[in-house]
Amino acid sequence: MSGLHIIQADITTLDVDVIVNAANNSLLGGGGVDGAIHRAAGPALLEECKTLNGCDTGQAKITAAYKLAAKQIIHTVGPIWQGGTHNEASLLANCYRNSLQLASNNALKSIAFPAISCGVYGFPPDQAAKIAVHEITDFMMTHERPKEIYLVSFSNKMTQILNQAIED
Repeated sequence: MSGLHIIQADITTLDVDVIVNAANNSLLGGGGVDGAIHRAAGPALLEECKTLNGCDTGQAKITAAYKLAAKQIIHTVGPIWQGGTHNEASLLANCYRNSLQLASNNALKSIAFPAISCGVYGFPPDQAAKIAVHEITDFMMTHERPKEIYLVSFSNKMTQILNQAIED
């Protein structure tokens, strides 16, 4: 599928227009991808994030990328898995949709997503991958930008799950 790529990499090193941060509601840094992005971007990111007044689950906000190779960062807050009965799938879909819309609105041509909510938030990776692929392919059918979309995995297992979601 043209435009959608799965890569295994450290998202903080990617030279794309925007990377997506799987943030918490405060936007002030945390563990996993969020902590790695904040550490790599430097302290100026935290200072900018303090001005954003947090972010609701499923929503997205954009900042500069500071010391990262990417030009900007979109921060989105994924849902915490609670067994699938608390609107988690819809909230996760909103993370992808709202991040893509923000990238499009800012004329960004390339975007890289981590596996949102698949770490400490406990979302089942196979379900999350299907949601990600569905939302991205839907968006690509109706929008010009971003043209290049990367789903970034940190492990062989997640790479396999993402590839399977595309095949399905």
